[in-house]
Amino acid sequence: MRRPRSPMAPSPSFLWSRRIILTLLTGFVLLPVFVMVSSSLKPLQDVTGAFRWIPSKPTLRPYADIWRTVPLADYFVNSLIVAGAATVCSVVIAVFAAYAVSRYSFRGKRVFTVTVLSTQMFPGILFLLPLFLIYVNIGNATGIALFGSRGGLILTYLTFSLPFSIWMLIGYFESVPRELDEAAEVDGCGPVGALFRVIVPAAIPGIVAVAVYAFMTAWGEVLFASVMTNDTTRTLAVGLQGYSTQNEVYWNQVMPASSSPSTSRS
Repeated sequence: MRRPRSPMAPSPSFLWSRRIILTLLTGFVLLPVFVMVSSSLKPLQDVTGAFRWIPSKPTLRPYADIWRTVPLADYFVNSLIVAGAATVCSVVIAVFAAYAVSRYSFRGKRVFTVTVLSTQMFPGILFLLPLFLIYVNIGNATGIALFGSRGGLILTYLTFSLPFSIWMLIGYFESVPRELDEAAEVDGCGPVGALFRVIVPAAIPGIVAVAVYAFMTAWGEVLFASVMTNDTTRTLAVGLQGYSTQNEVYWNQVMPASSSPSTSRS
């Protein structure tokens, strides 16, 4: 005997419609990835010729050529250093700033929070010329080379990721009960001890989210990296432009360089 269907259970037609829609959306998302991988296995003349879904003569030669056409390994190291340093600095500063805002009262606290978040309203291109002039003038006045260096790029990405990181962690820290702070103080912990022994462990998901956000912000950025770097400090996202010359684009090398896990964001 068939059991009666619950009034709250979705109908079979709804389930099948949902499956069809999800399948179509998945195919729509994966189609460019398939074309990218397929093109990375073709010789250049096949990529620029008549389009084929499947390579007629698959080859792994483009995966070897990408390392010789441009110094891809150097670009990868630069991106890793810049993104890693920007992430670490952003997380450390955001943790202390969010802890101070969430646990202490001071004049202008609300204004500070709103101001921090409002900085995300402005497009980054507005700051390109001012930062360029600031870095050049600092270099001329002090000899500290910020323009064209990894340090200058790290500082640039830090200024963009830090405000949102602070705002995000404030919400996580405020969700941690203050009773835990009081219990830590009873056990002899000071403010810093309570932060690292109580608050930080309880806010690990938020800290991980902030770290991922800061890393991805720095990893795939192109505008500032193309202006603020030189041949030795160029990052991976900008380095992919090296596969394009005045006369042609090596699409069969652009595709494997872009389809590799290390450059997927670019």
